[in-house]
Amino acid sequence: MAETEIQTQKSEPVLAWMRKPVNINLVDESPIALLPFLDPRLQEALKKMGFSSLFPVQVAVWQETIGPGAFERDLCVDAPTGSGKTLAYALPIVQMLASRSVKCLRALVVLPTRDLAVQVKEVFSALAPAVGLSVGLAVGQSSVSDEISTLIKRPKFEAGFCYDPDDHAIRLESAVDILIATPGRLMDHINTTKGFTLEHLRYLVVDETDRLLREAYQSWLPSVLKLVQSSDEVSAPHVKAFSTAFCDSFRTIRRVGVERGFKGKGNPRLVKMVLSATVTRDPSKLSQLELHHPLFLTTGRYQVPKTLESYKVICGSKDKSLYLVALLQKLKGEKCVIFTSSVKTANRLSSLLNYFDDLQLHTKVYSGAQRQAVRSKTLKAFRKGVVEVLVCSDNFTRGMDVEGVKNVINYDIPLYIKSYIHRAGRTARAGQAGCCFTLLRKTEEPRFKKLLQKAPKSVGSACTVYPLPVESIESLQSAYMSALDRLKESVETEESRKRKFPYKSPKYQATNEGTKAGLTE
Repeated sequence: MAETEIQTQKSEPVLAWMRKPVNINLVDESPIALLPFLDPRLQEALKKMGFSSLFPVQVAVWQETIGPGAFERDLCVDAPTGSGKTLAYALPIVQMLASRSVKCLRALVVLPTRDLAVQVKEVFSALAPAVGLSVGLAVGQSSVSDEISTLIKRPKFEAGFCYDPDDHAIRLESAVDILIATPGRLMDHINTTKGFTLEHLRYLVVDETDRLLREAYQSWLPSVLKLVQSSDEVSAPHVKAFSTAFCDSFRTIRRVGVERGFKGKGNPRLVKMVLSATVTRDPSKLSQLELHHPLFLTTGRYQVPKTLESYKVICGSKDKSLYLVALLQKLKGEKCVIFTSSVKTANRLSSLLNYFDDLQLHTKVYSGAQRQAVRSKTLKAFRKGVVEVLVCSDNFTRGMDVEGVKNVINYDIPLYIKSYIHRAGRTARAGQAGCCFTLLRKTEEPRFKKLLQKAPKSVGSACTVYPLPVESIESLQSAYMSALDRLKESVETEESRKRKFPYKSPKYQATNEGTKAGLTE
């Protein structure tokens, strides 16, 4: 594939391999039937998933993994949200693993949040069974013991045999070929789960790379790399997961894409794929990944989907929420995601919208302060259309894909251009149309303008003023004041309860009464 230079900001230090990337914009979509070397079983699986063709980023990655590139280099992919990055790495990894008839953990995908991991697991689960592969999930959504039972295959014994988990002579095998995990739970299994090993890992995907590198997450990355690098030995002192004969037979398998000069060594190298809509250019952070002759695939920095329309709504008064209500009335019947700067604001804003009787929209809050079960239930209702408006903190910005989201509304201006890009990417996904609105007081306009200057000109110039008729705002004034009074009363009641029952911490209240007002950030 031809490499075409994409201009980068001169003020930033740029690694040599990022200076002449592969330009994904020059790659065309491809019908599935014309995709070279695609396993017929995967072709059928893709059709069942509703795919008739692959998007440019998916074609570009396929060419560099299954095509002439054949995994000889690690890949770094920088493409807008909604462009199809999950399938871009899932498809070639499943294809490569399908050609090897061994059962052990060979592919690991690490993501920053549980909800995102569950979403990615669904993509793999739609592909892997078609070629006889199994997929596991390690995110802390269930108990550790329940997860272990799905990840580790226990040996079968005759009746009356007493199983001793500390007996290293007993072979414990992986029950999955591919594991989708969050860093914290991954480290739990590495440190404590008998039979869990990364000894045979061949593919490591780091999705939402910039966030995973920014936050330590129990030093998961150096731990994983260290375990894989020492793969000629047992990967953890308390584990002897495979018999010597089994390991030897695995290591003799020849693979496409083994780096040059690796002949005669026990194992082929670990292939890494790192992806984000806003890949960091910081050399000190990228060096942690220990990439092997990396190839950079990008559409250009800080891009939004081409089908996205961006607007700013200028609020003529301090009551920004009144303008939000007027906007929601105009967008009635369309799924909307509203982003706020904090959990506290999200809770109060959701309550206010539900107190607004004239709005007649079912609104729910979604935040990191809620329990996983609460978030999953809310997300399910939103996907089904039972909930039409989701009020979120930035916990929802990364990678989450909900079909049919027509509008994203920035109630609060994001602090960074990266956050704006990720928020906007919740709509206009997979080639669909969508709108991003940002509510601005007069005093906030300069800051928002400065924020957009950090993005390509095409992003800033495309953001035009969205006029809301004055009469529509004035007609809502009475109902708005009534809703505001109910919110104030709710806040006072909640504050009184907190003083009366101090043992009920803010986190407890947030998880059990997430839509109520007055909760802490």
